[in-house]
Amino acid sequence: MKYFFSLLLSVAMITVATAQDFKKVETNVLLKKFEEAKTELDKALANPKNQDKAEGFYWKSRIYAAFYQNEATRAKYPNAVEEAHAAFQKFAELEPTLAKAKEKGPDGYFDMYSTSFNLGINSFKDKKYNEASKEFEKAVIYSDYIFKNKWASSQQPFDTTSILYCAYSFQNAQKADDAAKYYVRLAESKVTGEGFADIYKYMVDYYTKQKNKDSFEKYMALGKEVYPKENWEDFEIEYIDQNYDLAGKTALYDQMDAAGQLTENKYLQFGDVFITAKNDDALDSASVDKYTRKAIEAFKKAYEKNNNNAIAAFNVGVTYYNYFNMEDEKFAANIKKLQELNANKPVVKDPKKKAAADAEFKTKTDAVKNENAAIEKKSMELTDIAAEWLTKSYTILKDKATRSNTEKSVVNKSVDFIANIYYYKMGRVRGKDAKLFDQYEAKYKEFDALHGTFK
Repeated sequence: MKYFFSLLLSVAMITVATAQDFKKVETNVLLKKFEEAKTELDKALANPKNQDKAEGFYWKSRIYAAFYQNEATRAKYPNAVEEAHAAFQKFAELEPTLAKAKEKGPDGYFDMYSTSFNLGINSFKDKKYNEASKEFEKAVIYSDYIFKNKWASSQQPFDTTSILYCAYSFQNAQKADDAAKYYVRLAESKVTGEGFADIYKYMVDYYTKQKNKDSFEKYMALGKEVYPKENWEDFEIEYIDQNYDLAGKTALYDQMDAAGQLTENKYLQFGDVFITAKNDDALDSASVDKYTRKAIEAFKKAYEKNNNNAIAAFNVGVTYYNYFNMEDEKFAANIKKLQELNANKPVVKDPKKKAAADAEFKTKTDAVKNENAAIEKKSMELTDIAAEWLTKSYTILKDKATRSNTEKSVVNKSVDFIANIYYYKMGRVRGKDAKLFDQYEAKYKEFDALHGTFK
């Protein structure tokens, strides 16, 4: 019994002694005499029995966090932030409940947070994004301690501002993976506010590039939930455009079209997908034509959804206009061919051979002339269709009070293309049909006078 009592007394004496070892440290910290506190801490930690005490690491974290916060001591102790961070981590490892911080105060956590955040802001303003991201990462770590333990007056689950700046910094430093890691926290908490829609847009764009369909759909759904008025369809089409081949896009379009799942905007965007297929060098001319006509179909369906969609009407018109240009190039090539045939017509003096040579020459030139007659007929038809749709585009936009830059470009191009069409038509009927010539000339003058007038 006496032995047991002696053992208890020894434990009590050790506890008191340990507490006394850190008492002077605590006193100096409370007096904000941090260098004196460091001296006393070094003495206490020289004792082997104190080297693994959570309390020792608590006071070390407080002291070095204070050094880090003060500009003068930050210069004097350049490793202060590393020393403080290591001490905080060790303290949490030895005392997961952070009991000593709750008892003596979490000042060190606030020092680390505020200093890192302010240094991050300064670096961000100077566009030193790599440095800023490192500071904001520390700010996030310590703000998480603060918010998790409810040491701040705010009831938020985390510090939105430090996380957002951390993500911004990584994004500006072209470190998309790191930026996404922080944006994910905000998106999954469904944060909202001015400009915060871009968080969700960043995530869907990020997972589009990652070709991660499940995550793309997850953050698309979150974005639509918290920002239902934003345009998410562009991102859906972008995902399809980047992650499906042309055959896959076509199959998906046909499927969604048959199911009635395509909106005006999606028809327009699928049209853009199909019209750019011509840039694929692997496609032959027949395939290019197939996808061009698929684009026309999509643009027309967009217009059917909304007959005030000037862009859809313009796209139909300009696609037919491009078809006309292709035919006109063939026509010009044939004219050149006729000129070459005439220039190189063989001179046959023998009357017996001349008739046969003339017949052969006529057969060759007639073939070219007949081809051009067919081209001209087709061109007139194509220009009629192009003019019809371009006029729709012009009519929609001509009296609009406020036009976007795209709309200004579209209406100005529309009138120029229409003028070109009627100028072409004038040439085709000149000397053949005076009445039609006058009609075409009037139209040409009407639209040529509008050149560059839509500002």
